[in-house]
Amino acid sequence: MATAQKVALNNGVHMDQLGFGLYKVPSADAAGLCYQALEAGYRHFDTAAFYANEAGVGEAVMKFLAEEPLVGREDIFVTTKLWNDRHGYQPALDAYQESLDRLGLEYADLFLIHWPLPDRELFSETYRALERLYHEGRVRAIGVSNFQPAHLRKLLAETEVVPAVNQVELHPWLQQRELRELHQEHGIRTVAWSPLGRGSVLQDPVIEELAARFGRTPAQIILRWHLQLGNVAIPKASSGERLRENFRVWDFELDDDAMQCVAGLERNGRLGSHPDEVN
Repeated sequence: MATAQKVALNNGVHMDQLGFGLYKVPSADAAGLCYQALEAGYRHFDTAAFYANEAGVGEAVMKFLAEEPLVGREDIFVTTKLWNDRHGYQPALDAYQESLDRLGLEYADLFLIHWPLPDRELFSETYRALERLYHEGRVRAIGVSNFQPAHLRKLLAETEVVPAVNQVELHPWLQQRELRELHQEHGIRTVAWSPLGRGSVLQDPVIEELAARFGRTPAQIILRWHLQLGNVAIPKASSGERLRENFRVWDFELDDDAMQCVAGLERNGRLGSHPDEVN
């Protein structure tokens, strides 16, 4: 069975560089798809309170662990996220426990603030609750999602624990170079949601040409680009076949010319909401 490459977070915890993102995966399908992902070699799962499928993730993990004696809980990395209606210190603490209850797990590996909600000016207070969870050993790592450079700089100035990750929209049409440079400066790992640009980037003529050149699918070309940049990628999938296709990216590399071709696709092409406007 193929296994994903692991990357180290700034606190020494390791996570698989390729995971299964569960945004818009129906709750009824989550357990089955996650189990198929585990069988295919995935060990990293990205869910959130907002996705309403935490229970399915936990169910699949527990079933797999019961059936695979050579795999332990420490081998599987589960991320979940705090939703926007639970900002604030005590609400965040309560929300984390509620997520654990839905997951049916004793701990999450990574807990993130889902959106900064800059107009509410609560993300630093909220993050201090995550710091408490981390210091108490209730979560292995903490971080943020959808934070822009200004949000990150404010957070770093007002809190103690440097986020382990910032999970943001990132794909060939939106490469977030300034943000990635800031991450590198502070030891924050870049996690790309919508790494395939919601499927739109798959039809880009440059990506299609590279897929033909390397004998790979467009999705595999884009995911390989992410991995070689050092990003963590969490593509979603709605079938076992697509899950397996996305995972077959460990046996080839893009050359420098191909990497430059993808780098040239930057167009500031945001497909999701802008973090400054989500409040």
